[in-house]
Amino acid sequence: MAGESPGPTAGSGAGRTTSRAPGASRRTFLKGAGIGAFALGSAAVLPLFGSASAVQDPATCRATDVSQRDKRLVVSNWPAYIDVAEAGDDQYVTTLQEFEERTGISVSYTDDVNDNAEFFARVRNQLGACEPIDRDMMMLTDWMAARMIGLGWVQPISAERVPNLHANLIEPLRGRQWDPDREFSAPWQSGLTGIAYNASLTDEVGSFEALMTRDDLRGRITLLSEMRDTMAFMLKVTGGDPDDFTDDDWYNAIDYLRGRVRAGQVRAFTGNEYIQDLTAGNIVACEAWSGDVIQAQFDNPDIKFVVPEEGLNLWSDNMLVPNKATHLENAEAWIDYYYEPAVAAKLAAWVNYICPVEGAREEMEKIDPDLVDNFLIFPSEDDLADTFDFMALDEAQNRQYEGDWSDVTSG
Repeated sequence: MAGESPGPTAGSGAGRTTSRAPGASRRTFLKGAGIGAFALGSAAVLPLFGSASAVQDPATCRATDVSQRDKRLVVSNWPAYIDVAEAGDDQYVTTLQEFEERTGISVSYTDDVNDNAEFFARVRNQLGACEPIDRDMMMLTDWMAARMIGLGWVQPISAERVPNLHANLIEPLRGRQWDPDREFSAPWQSGLTGIAYNASLTDEVGSFEALMTRDDLRGRITLLSEMRDTMAFMLKVTGGDPDDFTDDDWYNAIDYLRGRVRAGQVRAFTGNEYIQDLTAGNIVACEAWSGDVIQAQFDNPDIKFVVPEEGLNLWSDNMLVPNKATHLENAEAWIDYYYEPAVAAKLAAWVNYICPVEGAREEMEKIDPDLVDNFLIFPSEDDLADTFDFMALDEAQNRQYEGDWSDVTSG
């Protein structure tokens, strides 16, 4: 990917105050520091997948939709991932409040999704047995959304009832392998995985190959503890394609990572506490999520986000309607509402992640012009030209690859 106006880096940030405390991004709440997250992932995920009975058919595993007579909606999302009014601001009407006022649907909104694997562990027994989980919508990251869709645990969304989704979804988020027609999922917010560095401590780091090999960075970098984020770039560095790779490609990439870890290049595998270490100077460069960098730049303009030579990993957290949810049409009304450009812009002004809605950039002019040209919120088509995804894994691959990953990251 080549950045449009900012070139290979976008380091200035928006230069604005936000109603959310800097650093309170959605990714702040990932439980990802070191092996703990992967031990949880293995315990939560692997035992289930040998059981054919866990696979459901959403055409038959569903409840009667009572939306017409029961104007309610139960939503589970990540923390700090929706706009709220500042303390003492009685004039600001949140997007959720606007939705309730317009539709008459009462929303029970909880921020109880703290980690994909943890959430999976909480609901797997019910969903695997075709039982309700007392939610009408859940927000999960691409790889977990793909897994749940593959298991048949997610209801299809009527295209007729979400016209804004299909009209306004940005092009780079269309045609995902695991849901090519967005029949089961709708991106809530998106982000980029790339490189961040502290410009007061080191020169620009322009590629993952440099991050992994430069002598001056040895022991002063971190990588993300989410397997798919990091291994997508290791595949890129070793000549593989994260969107479509073989076992041989995987083993080349994991062996490369193992060698660089043994050489002392990597200080740690972390969740997003890396941003505090980068700001404090404990590390000088790292693999990073775009939303975290925007928030860090409010306090420290020396923190720069780099579009690496290998491209960028584009990910989304997705709205999904689980089997046995009883308010499907109300959930579809929610999806369609948040794909209105003006609503999407208002949300993006608060959360500072990539807005997945075409037309929201123009609406942002009316809300906060300082954010309009921030490519980490509104990237251009050129910005996203070289983005990539991580291919969906079958359950045998998942068991093997997570085991390989744990061997490297825990040692």
